[in-house]
Amino acid sequence: MRDSWYSSIENLKLVRALGWHFLTRLKSNRQVNPDREGLAAVSAIEIPALGRVVWLKGFGLVKVFRIAETFGSAEHWATNRIEMSDLERVKYAGYSWQIEHFHRGTKQQCLIERAQCRRRRQWQNHIGLCLRAFLRLESHCYHKGVSWFEAKTEIIRDAVRAYLANPKYLLIPTA
Repeated sequence: MRDSWYSSIENLKLVRALGWHFLTRLKSNRQVNPDREGLAAVSAIEIPALGRVVWLKGFGLVKVFRIAETFGSAEHWATNRIEMSDLERVKYAGYSWQIEHFHRGTKQQCLIERAQCRRRRQWQNHIGLCLRAFLRLESHCYHKGVSWFEAKTEIIRDAVRAYLANPKYLLIPTA
C-alpha cells in the first residue's frame, strides 16, 4: 500500500469511525506533533525502535514506527492502536505485503484496470471476471509450484502448439 491515498486523513477518520484499527505507511513529509512544541515532518523527528506516540495533523494520536531501508532511506508506518508492539507491526506489515502482491498480480496478469467499457454493469463484470481468472491462476500456480509468468506462458505455448497442429487459417504465399 505505497499509495498515499490509503493514509489520507479522510480514510483514517473513516476507519476510526467504523471502530477499526489501521496500520499504514506515511510519506516522510507528513506533519506530526511529537512533543506539543509544533509540527514537524515525520522523517525529522526521533523515533525509537519500539515506536513513538505522536499527534498526526488533522487526525489525532497515532503510534509511528521507522523502518530503515537500503541506501539510507526509511519507511514510516502509523497505527491508531497505541499499544501495538513492534512484533505486531511486523506481522501486519507482512499482511500488507501480501495484499500488495495480490494487487500487483491482478493488474499485471489479468489487466484488471484495462476495462474498455463505461457502463457500470460491464465494468463490474470485467472486474469480477478478472478476479475469478486471477484466483484460478493463483490456485493453479500453488498446486503446480510455478510462477504466474510460467503458468501464463504454458497456457499460450499449448494454445500455439494446438493451432499449429491443426491450423484453421493458412497464409497463402504471394511470391
